[in-house]
Amino acid sequence: MENQTTVTEFILLGFSSDPQMQIFLFVLFLVIYLITLLANIMIILVIRADPQLHTPMYFFLSHLSFVDICYSSVTVPNMLINFLAEHKTISVSGCIAQIFFIILSAGTEIFILSAMAYDRYAAICDPLHYMETMNKGICVLLVTGAWTIGFLDATINAVFALKLNFCGPNQISHFSCELPRLLKMSCTDILTNQMVLLTFVVIFGSSCFLLTLISYIHIISTILRIRSTEGRRKAFSTCSSHLIVVGVFYLTASFQYTKPSSVSSMALDEMFSIQYSILTPMLNPIIYSLKNREMKTAIRKMLGKYKFLK
Repeated sequence: MENQTTVTEFILLGFSSDPQMQIFLFVLFLVIYLITLLANIMIILVIRADPQLHTPMYFFLSHLSFVDICYSSVTVPNMLINFLAEHKTISVSGCIAQIFFIILSAGTEIFILSAMAYDRYAAICDPLHYMETMNKGICVLLVTGAWTIGFLDATINAVFALKLNFCGPNQISHFSCELPRLLKMSCTDILTNQMVLLTFVVIFGSSCFLLTLISYIHIISTILRIRSTEGRRKAFSTCSSHLIVVGVFYLTASFQYTKPSSVSSMALDEMFSIQYSILTPMLNPIIYSLKNREMKTAIRKMLGKYKFLK
């Protein structure tokens, strides 16, 4: 293979080359990013400030908000810069670093969502032993485990990605670096990389999904056995926010990775990527704020302390 040029940087084509459209997209995603930051920071501060929210469910929620800040910050700031930049380039090492943090954030989020499902199972299906089952040590262990597995997943995939060679083309039809797209651009064998990626997705993704699914099968079964309508409504209200968040996350992921190749398109792929990497981190705190009475009360209480003009 002669006269091959080694690629040292990629060009992120993004959404549009039209300057006016890029300005519009810059403003749109800047607003989304600011809402994501403010909403998730508010969730973290409210949980820390209100002693009534010092429970396992809100402990996990505060960590979910932190992960959402990280997830959004991995891609959006660089995307905003590219909207205004003439040369929308990213180095190979920078691209792999972005992939590392995307996998770290996504993997950790999946495990925290699973821990939250188990927490709701313990609260609704075995309320008498809830505080014993979900004691502080267990909660810390679950969150630490989520970050550890996410880090392991990201590190192994990134290390194998560093061994790849790229010799052209160097244009990525996307707004960020994602591992499946990067593998397609390699001019070396990618079988090992594909096997590593598939192994983590199948083992960890499936186990998290099954844990969440089994938890909610038991939760729904328990709720349906409650005789009073008010009791069923109250029990369901404690897990409805998490169920919506989990539903959005897994539905988007399933459409992205199980859709037939006949319906594959760059526009559709970008739409799904925007949903789970940009919109989901913004929607999660909004869903929890709107659907959770305790959270709404705590937010009003906190905001009331800062009303200076009375």
